[in-house]
Amino acid sequence: MRPPAHSTGPWLWAALAVPVAAAERLGLERTPLWAQLTGLAVLAAATTLHRTWPATAFLLAAAPGIAASPSLFTLSYGCALAVFAFLLGLRGTATGVALLSFVAVAAAGTAKIAVRQVDPAAEWLVLMGTLLFGAVFPWLIGRYWRQSRELTAAGWARAEQLEREHRIIADRARLRERARIAQDMHDSLGHELSLIALRAGALQVAPGMAEAHRTAAAELRAAASDATDRLHGIVGLLREDDEPAPLAPPGESIAALIERAADSGLPVSLRRPDTDATVTSATTGTTDATTTRTAHRVIQEALTNAAKHAPGALVTVEHAQNESGTTTVKVTNGRPRHRPGPAGSGTGLIGLRAGVTALGGSFEAGPHEEGYRVSASIPTGRTPTPDAATPGALFTSARRLAHRRVGVAFGAAAAAGAVLIGGAFAWYAYTKTHAVLPPAAYTALKLGTPLEETVPRLPDRTISDPPVDRAPTPPPPGTDCRYYRASGELFVSVDHFRLCFDKGASHELLEKSVIPRPGTTDQVQEQRREWAR
Repeated sequence: MRPPAHSTGPWLWAALAVPVAAAERLGLERTPLWAQLTGLAVLAAATTLHRTWPATAFLLAAAPGIAASPSLFTLSYGCALAVFAFLLGLRGTATGVALLSFVAVAAAGTAKIAVRQVDPAAEWLVLMGTLLFGAVFPWLIGRYWRQSRELTAAGWARAEQLEREHRIIADRARLRERARIAQDMHDSLGHELSLIALRAGALQVAPGMAEAHRTAAAELRAAASDATDRLHGIVGLLREDDEPAPLAPPGESIAALIERAADSGLPVSLRRPDTDATVTSATTGTTDATTTRTAHRVIQEALTNAAKHAPGALVTVEHAQNESGTTTVKVTNGRPRHRPGPAGSGTGLIGLRAGVTALGGSFEAGPHEEGYRVSASIPTGRTPTPDAATPGALFTSARRLAHRRVGVAFGAAAAAGAVLIGGAFAWYAYTKTHAVLPPAAYTALKLGTPLEETVPRLPDRTISDPPVDRAPTPPPPGTDCRYYRASGELFVSVDHFRLCFDKGASHELLEKSVIPRPGTTDQVQEQRREWAR
């Protein structure tokens, strides 16, 4: 049994408390005991709220860092800031809420920097860099991880849905096969029964037949007609009304169909304007075969209806294929010479119309002059157009879009980080190089010189964070001290000069001293004696 989700909270708090204790233990950061306990309590509250209120937990985790350093750059709480920023992205918090949280932390740090007034530009650049790399980047990583997991889960869900759809398609295929069999029964058996009825009718009116034979022929004709009607009823129960049944390939050509109908006594003739009696296409693809089968089915159904409803009428079949590849079929019968059979259900014509329109053709059936006409125009070479917006394509597009958004976010954050780092380096170089007092100028300064005479010899800027803890002696009371670098080297520790001026009306230079860099106290003592001469 898995432990409850909230059991990870104490372990998370213990892990985040390690840097707080380690920084104090190793002497990397000096904070009062009450401040450490307060920070640990705030982290405990953040670990309790990070599942339900991730934005609040992130703000709580940032509070001890802001309290310890206005630039947010602390060894004690830097890990907590990054962890809760990562959880903020992992919990799926809205982007607007996350951005407002970052803005709130930046505003709090900026306000403290402005109040402190110690090199505010450098402090603000460090604050922005810490917020970017310690909060925004972890938030983007958490957000990307969450989106990746959601896309994976959606992919599995989509696979399950496709499997269900495949089962449904298989079931529908079985139903369509049943409908196809019913359609074959209607077209083939119905046509044969109509021919039987037609032959029986011919025997009934044949001269020299005995009365008993005429009665038997009449009964045979009636039985065939009744069987055809019952077949229509069965087909009506098996057919699907929402879509046409697929057409099965017939076992004979159109010419053979018409010849067999003529042999059965149906007065039918075939007209073909083209010279090719078989009307075959240069290609033997599936679409051409479908067109031929559809034309065969139209003629077969029309001849069946003519034999049943217009007995004795002349039937003309026109079968042509024009240059554009369209096959045209027209079956026309004249006025019936004998009493027609009962009216049909119309399912045959409905199936023909659905089959022809499914191929993009046109179908018409209705009275024509004294008889009836069935006409169909069937295009050749038509293929179904695949749907570009398939579920797999949509899922792939969504995944690609999510990756693109994450990539753009990381790129924007990296660009902002590069700008901040470049700006911080430029400001650092400017402030350090414009606060350099050359040793020769320092040696030329004489005690008792007024401030207005000393200022022209001094640099434009002073050091905002002087190493006062390394000064050999405390500054004289009642003086205003200024600190300068002895060298313009960057990213290394250098010696500093301290000039202290009287706060009185004279503003004279009362004291000047050298603050040595770490580990060079003896050497600086010798240099100071040399510079003081």
